Amino acid sequence: MTASAPPAPRSRSRVLASAGAGCGILLLVVAASVALGSRTVGVHQLVQGLAHTGPADIITLVREVRVPRTAAGLVAGAALGAAGILIQTLTRNPLGDPGLLGVSSGSGFAVTLTVALTGSTGVTATVWSAFAGAAAVTVLIVVVAAATDNRHPGQLVLVGVAIGAVLSGIQAALTLLNPRTLDTMRAWSAGTLTGITPGTTAFLTFFVAVGLIAALTVARGLDMAAMGEDLAQGLGTRTHLTRAVAIAAITLLAGSATALAGPLSFLGLMVPHLLRPLVGPGTRRLLLGSLIAGPVLLLTADVAARLVTRPGELPVGVVTAFLGAPLLLLLLHSRKGRIR
Repeated sequence: MTASAPPAPRSRSRVLASAGAGCGILLLVVAASVALGSRTVGVHQLVQGLAHTGPADIITLVREVRVPRTAAGLVAGAALGAAGILIQTLTRNPLGDPGLLGVSSGSGFAVTLTVALTGSTGVTATVWSAFAGAAAVTVLIVVVAAATDNRHPGQLVLVGVAIGAVLSGIQAALTLLNPRTLDTMRAWSAGTLTGITPGTTAFLTFFVAVGLIAALTVARGLDMAAMGEDLAQGLGTRTHLTRAVAIAAITLLAGSATALAGPLSFLGLMVPHLLRPLVGPGTRRLLLGSLIAGPVLLLTADVAARLVTRPGELPVGVVTAFLGAPLLLLLLHSRKGRIR
């Protein structure tokens, strides 16, 4: 392996300004997520609903529908953004994404298989199935990346797409053969933030927090490994342990997000590419930035999904794919000649 030049640092003031602007945008998006939908909630009604002092229908809409949905978007967005950063850093592939490389499909397949075989749709069974599926596909992708030394990023994406297509095909067959499974998985498999209880979000937030802490712990080691295996080991980085922790973190993050909102593609691809010009390529800064950028993107997509076909709505997975597909094509075009 060859060592690459160290990334150019970003000034602290520029990073702080970006973080402040990001927090402001996140607050606006959260307000829009609570207020907008098939029925618009005004500021006065929003305050009444949150304070439990308004009409019963407003209280129900705000406290039992919009707020839980927004909270789920915050957690799932942060998890997918961080998972995308880890996958791109670990595989040294700028096209890495939990959905694009089949990790989310692995979680979705495992959840569907569990529902079909056991009939259980409980949170515990769903979460552990999602973790198992995400872990299996993540390990497979890392092995493929290591075997090819990631010389051809496009090939790794093709491998991920093929894995995702196979698992999605089997998942579709399972749902079609089992009507009960079909009813349970139909909305979830398209990616949605509806119907998620606060208890489920709180339960999965614990795993997302553990995954983020693990990711931040090995962030410096991942940066060192990206400069070259031999150099990283010479500087004291335990590269095998770093990769193992990173894989565990990806499993927790991608598995939690999929168990919460279904298999969403492209969000993990978009977040790192939006953040790098603002905070630089350092993994720790990117991970912290993903706590803002991931929720902003997912909640924006969810609000758009509610408004495009108002009073109906689209699955949020359709909107993230609509936004992410052009970015993937742009990246492929910009790397033309380097991807085979």
